[in-house]
Amino acid sequence: MKKKVYIISHSHWDREWYMPYEQHHMRLVELMDDLLELFETDSEFKSFHLDGQTIILDDYLEVRPERKADVQKAISEGKLRIGPFYILQDDFLISSESNVRNMLIGKKECEKWGASVKLGYFPDTFGNMGQTPQMMLQAGLDVAAFGRGVKPVGFNNEVLDDENYTSQFSEMWWQGPDGSEILGLLFANWYSNGNEIPAQKEEAITFWTQKLAEAEKFASTDHLLMMNGVDHQPVQKDVGQAIALANELFPDYEFIHSNFEDYLKAVRQDLPEKVGTVHGELTSQETDGWFTLANTASARVFLKQWNTKVQRQLENITEPLAAMAYDLTQDYPHDQLDYAWKLLLQNHPHDSICGCSVDEVHREMMPRFEKASEVGKFLAEDALTTLVDAVDTTQFSEASYPFVVFNTSGYQKTDCVTITVEIDRKPFKEGIPHELWQKLEDEPTPSFEVIDSQGQTITAAISAPKVRFGYDLPKDRFRVPYMAKYVEVTLQVKDLPAFSWTTFALEEAQLQTETVESMIMHNKNYVLENELLNVKINNDGTLDVLDKKTNRKYIELLTIEDTGDIANEYIFKQPEGTEPILSSTQQADISVVMDESFKVQLKIVQRLMIPEAADELLEQEQIAVVDFRYRKAGRSNKLREMTVETIITMEKDSSRLSFETTIDNQCKDHRVRMLFPTGLEATTHEADSIYEVVTRPNQVSKSWENPTNPQHQHAFVNIHEENAGVTVSNYGLNEYEILAENNTIALTLLRAVGELGDWGYFPTPEAQCLGVHQFEYGIDFHGAKEERYATYQTAYADQIPFSVKQTTKHSGTLQPQAGYLTVQGETLAITAMKNSEDNELLVVRGFNMGASASEVTITKKENDSPHLLNLLEEKQSAEVSSELGAYEIRTIGFNR
Repeated sequence: MKKKVYIISHSHWDREWYMPYEQHHMRLVELMDDLLELFETDSEFKSFHLDGQTIILDDYLEVRPERKADVQKAISEGKLRIGPFYILQDDFLISSESNVRNMLIGKKECEKWGASVKLGYFPDTFGNMGQTPQMMLQAGLDVAAFGRGVKPVGFNNEVLDDENYTSQFSEMWWQGPDGSEILGLLFANWYSNGNEIPAQKEEAITFWTQKLAEAEKFASTDHLLMMNGVDHQPVQKDVGQAIALANELFPDYEFIHSNFEDYLKAVRQDLPEKVGTVHGELTSQETDGWFTLANTASARVFLKQWNTKVQRQLENITEPLAAMAYDLTQDYPHDQLDYAWKLLLQNHPHDSICGCSVDEVHREMMPRFEKASEVGKFLAEDALTTLVDAVDTTQFSEASYPFVVFNTSGYQKTDCVTITVEIDRKPFKEGIPHELWQKLEDEPTPSFEVIDSQGQTITAAISAPKVRFGYDLPKDRFRVPYMAKYVEVTLQVKDLPAFSWTTFALEEAQLQTETVESMIMHNKNYVLENELLNVKINNDGTLDVLDKKTNRKYIELLTIEDTGDIANEYIFKQPEGTEPILSSTQQADISVVMDESFKVQLKIVQRLMIPEAADELLEQEQIAVVDFRYRKAGRSNKLREMTVETIITMEKDSSRLSFETTIDNQCKDHRVRMLFPTGLEATTHEADSIYEVVTRPNQVSKSWENPTNPQHQHAFVNIHEENAGVTVSNYGLNEYEILAENNTIALTLLRAVGELGDWGYFPTPEAQCLGVHQFEYGIDFHGAKEERYATYQTAYADQIPFSVKQTTKHSGTLQPQAGYLTVQGETLAITAMKNSEDNELLVVRGFNMGASASEVTITKKENDSPHLLNLLEEKQSAEVSSELGAYEIRTIGFNR
C-alpha cells in the first residue's frame, strides 16, 4: 500500500515582527490577492490554510473591502481554511482569560463566515501551556498542532522513562494536569518541511529524497505531512505541477494537495496504540535550554506591565461591574467590550507581546493598549455610576459625603483605598473661574472623620484640602465646568468579600486627639513591625524578616543584582568572565514616607555603579551576526550610577510586604533583578500559569547547557517546605528564576538589549529601555504548606484594586453593604464574572489551584442552581458538582 503525502499550503503570518505592521500588511494583501486568483484559475489548487487566525481576513478587507464576496466564496467552497482563533497568541504572556477570549472571538468570527478548522493551532508559540488539553476539549477541539516544546527523538534513540517532554513520533497523546488528553501533532521538521517544492525533475528528486526520509523518521503512520509554506511565504502557484511531478518520480507514494481535516482523519484511523504521551506544559525542558525563548518574558517589560493593567481592567473591573449593573439596567456593553478585547488581543501575538520585534512594532502597540484601557475605564465608570446611584445612603447625615467601595475580585480582600472626595463646588456659570478658585481657597474647611454604614468611626488619613478645575459630561446636556475643593481620604477596608461592596461617608468630626501607635521603630536600624512580621531594614537596604507565626527568619531579601547581557530580545546571555554587581556592598538612604496606624511606608534609596553598556566588541559581533552563544564581548570599563528607589509598604494585620521600585535606567546591555533568598529546603516550586498553579523543578534536566533557567509567571511564584513558605508576587513582571544558592527567587525587573536576534541583525535601540521605569511586586509568608493557597489568592486580589466612587445621600434598591455573589473555596481561583453573549446567563469562571479535589461554593441570591458550561460558554448536560476536581477549569452560568 502506498504511503500518502499530504501537502498543505499555508503561510505563517506574523502580523508584525522584523518589519513594521504595515510592511507585513501590504504583503498580506498581495498574498490574498494571489490566493483568490489562484482559487478561480487553478482547479488543482485545492485549499490554503490561513494560519488559524481570523484577523487576517479583517486585515485584508480593511484594504480590499470590495473583495468580501470573493473571500466568502472561497471559504464556503472550502478553499480558504480559517480559524478557529482570532489571533495566534503567545500562551504564557497573556492571561488565562485572554486565551479564552481569543477562542470566543475567533468562534464568533468563524460563525460569521460559516466555517472553522477544528484544530488547536500553535505553530510557533514559544512553549505550550500545560492546560492546553483541557482547554481544547472545553472548546470542542480534540487535537492541537504545535512546533515547539517537545524534543523529538527518532527510532534509533532511546526515550528515557523520566523524560516527560520527548516523543518518538510527530504524533503523540498530550495529557494535561487534570488528566484531559488530546492528540498532539508536533511539526517535528518544522512547519516549512514542504516549502517551495521543486517543479523540475532533478531538484525534485533531491528535495523529496531528503524530505520524505525526514518525515518518515518521526511519523507513526503512513500518512506524511508536508507544510508548504513558512513565515510570510508567498503562495506557491505551481504547487499542482510540483505534486504531479512528485507522483511521477516517486510511484511508491501518493502525493495530494490537502488540508488538516483530511490529514487528521486519516492519521486517527491508522494511529498505533502506543505513540507515547507528553505531560503538562511543553517548554523544551529536555533540550540544551538555549532556545526556550523564555527570556522574552523580560524583553521590553513595559509592554507586560501595560498588558497586565489592561487585562485587569477588562477582566476584573469592567466586566464584573457591568454584570452587576445589568441587574439594574438590563443593558450590557457587548459591542464596546468586543472592540476593547480585539484591540488588546492584537497585541498578543508572540512577536508582539513578547517584545521581540523591531522598535516600530512596539511603538504601535502602545496606542492599542491605551485605547483598550480607556474603553474599559469608560465602561467601568458608567457601571459604577449606575451602581452607586442605586445604593441606599439614607443612614448618613445631610452634611455627609458618602462613597461606596466595590471589591470586584473573586477573593475576600483587605487593602487600603484612596479616594478624592469633593466637599464643595462652584460652577463656572456662577462667576469668573479664578475668582471661584479663590473663594473656595479662602473658605474654612472643617475637620473630618470617616464612618461606616453602621455609624462606626473608621481610622483614616485625610489630607489638607486642595482646589482645582473639574467638569461633568451629562448624558442629556452640555458639559458643566466648575471649580471644586477636595480632600484625599485613605483608609483600610478589611475583609471585604468577593464581588461585594460597602459604604462609608466623610463627616465633620468632633474635636478629639487620637493616639496613633506606629508600626515603625528606629534605633540603629529602621524596623517595621505588625502582628505578623518583624522587618529590619539593613544599612545596605536589604531586609531581614521574621515571620512571627513560624518563627522563621529570612535574611538579605530585596538584594539588587545587575548583570551584563550581550544577547538579544529572545535570550539572555551574561558576558563570559563577568560577575553580577550586588547592592549588598552599598550604603542605602532610608526615610519615612507614611506613618499611619493602619499603613506605614519607608523609602530605600540604593546606588550602584554599573557599566554604561557592553564594550565595543558587541556591536561588531552583532553586525557580523555572530551567534550569541559564542560572543566574546564584555562590559564597558566606563561606569555610571544607577539609582534604585523602593517604597516598602506594611499594612496592619498583613503578612505581606509590598514594594514599588523606580529606576532611571541610563545604561545599556544589562539586566536588573531583585533577589529574595529563601533558605528553604525544596526541590520544586510553584508558579502562576494559565489556569494552573504549575509545579516546576528547581534544577534543570541532564541535557541542559544554558547556565540560566528563566521561567514564565503571572501573579506569583512560591517556594515552600512542609511548615514554611514564601510567595513573591508581581504586577506585570513575567520572568523569574530559582537560583540554587539559598533557593533564591530572582525576579527580573528590567532587561536592556540592542537587537532583535533570530535570523539576522535588526537593531532595536528602544529595547534598551532607557528612562524611568516603575515596578510593583511583593512578598508574603506562610506556615503549613496548605496555607500557601491563601497567599496565592492575596496575590491575585492585589492586582485588582478596589473600585470606589463618591455619591450623595439618597434612597436606593441596593443595601449599603452587600454581596453580589458568594464565593468560597480554599484552592479556588476566579478568573471571570461577565454576561454571556446572549445575556441569558451570568458567567463565572475559575479553576482549582491544587492537585486534589476541593469543595467550592458559588451562589447568587436569586438563583442557586447554575448551569455547567464549557469554555465557549455553551451549556453542558452534566450537573454542577460542589467538588472541583484537581486542576479543573470550570465555567458556570446563572440564569438572568
